[in-house]
Amino acid sequence: MPKNIILDLDTGIDDALALAYALGSEELNLIGVTATYGNVLVGDGARNDLALLELFGRPDVPVYLGEPHALAKDDFEVLEISAFIHGKNGIGEAEVPDAAAGVQEQSAVDFLIESVERYGDDLVIVPTGAMTNIATAMQRSEAFARNAHIVFMGGALSVPGNVSPWAEANINQDPEAADYMVRHGRDVTMIGLDVTLQTLLTYKETGAWRELGTPQATLLADATDYYIRAYDTVAPHLGGCGLHDPLAVAVAVDPSLVQLLPINLKVDTEGATRGRTIGDETRLNEEEKTSRVAVAVDVERFLEEFMARLSRVARGEAVGA
Repeated sequence: MPKNIILDLDTGIDDALALAYALGSEELNLIGVTATYGNVLVGDGARNDLALLELFGRPDVPVYLGEPHALAKDDFEVLEISAFIHGKNGIGEAEVPDAAAGVQEQSAVDFLIESVERYGDDLVIVPTGAMTNIATAMQRSEAFARNAHIVFMGGALSVPGNVSPWAEANINQDPEAADYMVRHGRDVTMIGLDVTLQTLLTYKETGAWRELGTPQATLLADATDYYIRAYDTVAPHLGGCGLHDPLAVAVAVDPSLVQLLPINLKVDTEGATRGRTIGDETRLNEEEKTSRVAVAVDVERFLEEFMARLSRVARGEAVGA
């Protein structure tokens, strides 16, 4: 039976790729998308989710509007670097029509709590933006914090951050929420820059999509080419764009893709290292490790699976469509 999954997205080019990965995976049943902020405002992210789901042939998947800003803030503005990397519309200025469907009346946080109560161990939640929705759900429900299985894209344990020498972008959006999540969650897996920057996509792969000639393939190629061009500017040493968010979904499908280090985590919320993900010294010797951090990845196998699943969606063959 497919595993149920919820994607918590700030869509975002690599979020769009993560959504396509989930829709191309026979092992997964996408029961909903919860929108957060980061690459775009929360409303713009929800708009992108709905439009992409319709384009990819899954307009039946519901989208829920999440928290609009960080726990310790009253508002949110998209950073200039985020708009540069993802485009003002979040998907590389690629054009996709608005969906016929709208967001659900139920809030993202209530949907998350209700879904963990309903599905239990048969559900995995994959946050790929700010962790505010997840932390808020944990604050409102001890059962959610205790029972939710979370695989998140964020953080950097053994490599520098990408918005400061210490902080990764998703964690940096709301360090307080990320800290709450890793301190109170009982089953949290971190897919950080340690591994995601080893998984790169190039114009060769997007060219293969473009040759398919479908609307889905053209959207994926246009958005990802924009992403690669941005990486050519900000990180030319990599030679491609990092597949951050898709790798988190891939690990939700197949944890054997990565080597995991059991560790109790914390996130620094003050001082020069604000946003840093690191081991919690106060829980260093506790027998129970509530988090695991990916420290190595099978790059070749992941890229093969990525292209197989994304190409399925690019051909208009999303699972369940």
